[in-house]
Amino acid sequence: MSVTIGVVGSVNLDLVASGAPLPQAGETVTGARFAQHPGGKGANQALAARRLGAEVHMIGCVGDDALAEAALTLLRRDGVDVSNVMSELGTATGVALIAVSPEGENQITVASGANSRVGPSDVAGLPKCNVILTQLEVPVTAVEAASRVAAETGALMAINLAPAMGVPPQLLKDADLLIVNEIEAEFYGDALHERGGLVALTLGGNGAALFKMGKEIARVPAFAVDVVDTTGAGDTFCGALAVALAEGQVPEQALRFASAAAALAVTRAGAQPSLPKREQVEALLKDE
Repeated sequence: MSVTIGVVGSVNLDLVASGAPLPQAGETVTGARFAQHPGGKGANQALAARRLGAEVHMIGCVGDDALAEAALTLLRRDGVDVSNVMSELGTATGVALIAVSPEGENQITVASGANSRVGPSDVAGLPKCNVILTQLEVPVTAVEAASRVAAETGALMAINLAPAMGVPPQLLKDADLLIVNEIEAEFYGDALHERGGLVALTLGGNGAALFKMGKEIARVPAFAVDVVDTTGAGDTFCGALAVALAEGQVPEQALRFASAAAALAVTRAGAQPSLPKREQVEALLKDE
């Protein structure tokens, strides 16, 4: 079944130092390996959905610097429609500074750059979609605009509430799907469940769960894989869950599909380079 996903979100270039212990405050560590990859929560989720078989339209913003084209490379190569990704004159492309430990855990600092320029007028470029997926690495006004478009067109409105921050309560109430990790779930608390939509909670090595009106309706354990780099795993989960629900998969099946995709993402280094293809996810599901 062919589905269409619209993503309103960030486009970054990831600068990654891996293989050294994560530093404490004020500490310098050495011995890391350096790599550069396209990233940003929005772009990661868009590419994840595309590799899992969806038609994907990306709304975002990059700068007019040398980093912009590098940040869009894999989106273009894999066929994500980036015709509505704006280039803002005099602005830097967003950058994420990522440290990855030998165990695959990470620390991330983001310089938002052009991502802060995404606004309601940009969202107007979205075509009709089955799902509109957003995150909080772009201004909340853009997320609110996406929510209005979803309501007007009948699309399922999905918000990955990352990074955790205060948002208008109505935004949470209007969403059909909220996606959080444990830290974000603690930040938002009961506000996540004050409406009739779904709430997906990722639990790292303990799997994932799906709630409706505060009641758990599905839970799946984590897949046993060798962890190389957890960067992008949450974004993979978001993109995969959006695709699964758009395809009409039942809650437990959709949750398992998303968890399998996220599990495969941690077995390779880098956010976008690690994103799995549909046949790889289906193979993992078949083997379990």
